[in-house]
Amino acid sequence: MSGKKKYSRKREAILKKIRGTTAHPTADWIYEEVKKEMPDISLGTVYRNLAVFKDEGLIISVGVVGGQERFDANTLEHTHFICLGCGEVLDIEVDVEESLNESVASKNGIDVFFRQLTFYGNCNKCHHKHKNI
Repeated sequence: MSGKKKYSRKREAILKKIRGTTAHPTADWIYEEVKKEMPDISLGTVYRNLAVFKDEGLIISVGVVGGQERFDANTLEHTHFICLGCGEVLDIEVDVEESLNESVASKNGIDVFFRQLTFYGNCNKCHHKHKNI
């Protein structure tokens, strides 16, 4: 028996929701969205499939923000910004030295397969809100 998962409408609907947004959703958000089309889906089904998608490399975890894990269907190496005020997660454009992985690997005697670079601070909305207090 191969390790390939059999086709499932719920599995495909979950993956489609994640791929259809750049909002870096939580499992709860995905569940609520898929439930609109498939009322019989369970939150457990969403969590199980998210774990499978991560294991298969179809999605990545951005990390825990506000107590909930956030997910991203963009599995290419890229940079995130997490707002400490409202919890928004953004993809940001930043020039990161291409040789950084190799430099870290050689200086520390390790193998680097990928990196996840995340910046933390306040988004424009929160910056202005705190500035006007």
